[in-house]
Amino acid sequence: MWFRQLALFRLPQDARLDLAKLEAGMEQHVFALPGGLEWSSQGFVAPASHAPDRLLHPLAGGALVALKREDKVLPAATIRDALDAKIADIEARECRPVGRKEKRELKEQITDDLLPRAMTKTSRTRALLDVQAGWILVDAAGQKAEALVSALREALPPFPASLPNTLLLPGSAMTDWLAGDVPDGFELDCDAVMRSPGDDGATVRCSRQDLTAREVQKHIETGKVVTQLGLVWRQRIRFVLTDRLELKRLQFLDVLEEQASQAGDDAPALFDATATLMLGELRQLVADLIAALGGEAER
Repeated sequence: MWFRQLALFRLPQDARLDLAKLEAGMEQHVFALPGGLEWSSQGFVAPASHAPDRLLHPLAGGALVALKREDKVLPAATIRDALDAKIADIEARECRPVGRKEKRELKEQITDDLLPRAMTKTSRTRALLDVQAGWILVDAAGQKAEALVSALREALPPFPASLPNTLLLPGSAMTDWLAGDVPDGFELDCDAVMRSPGDDGATVRCSRQDLTAREVQKHIETGKVVTQLGLVWRQRIRFVLTDRLELKRLQFLDVLEEQASQAGDDAPALFDATATLMLGELRQLVADLIAALGGEAER
């Protein structure tokens, strides 16, 4: 249940997210298996197994949603072997070479024949909708996070979520933090990635290392910029912050897991307690992180 990474999307302060309308829109985009000739499909599914009829699982001050995607896996080597066998059969039976155009048509035909029987790869992306604070907190990064927000936008257009814009660039701020100016509520962990400016700049990776050590600090003094930095927030959550303002390797520490386990007597109650606690903790973490980055810039 606990999120393992975090991508942030901002809702405008004047946005009034109607969860009932959003869920009604999501019902028009429910997950369905890809058709015989479709390579993939995606759609919303119930985020909580004990509430299979709800695509939007309500929480105090927000909700939990989940997007499922299924991709068919058809290796190029499989298509190539079938195509080679087909070409060899035609050339043997008809005593003629197979031209380029015919090869292309045969490849398309073979792909169409194999696709309905192809193996599939399934993934789920979850997100917390923090209505109270105006954030979409996605348990993913990059294209997967963008895909979930795009799906929400289709369910309830225009759904004006956007990437956050802070006054301080994360890379510059993290460089200052590593140099010793760590903001209140945070402490350095033991991982960092630093790069020299420029496309061909050298990269230094520190893992399980004292980041205050002299050999680490020398890299900052020579002009390297931090692109990833391990941090611990209030002794409750450990994570690695990137210069794209994404949180990787998110780890909720024992105090939170114990707190959640004490609040739930059975599986459904434990799920709800964990999700509610996680939303509240991430809400405060994000608020502290944005403040440490100088606050949000006006749009």
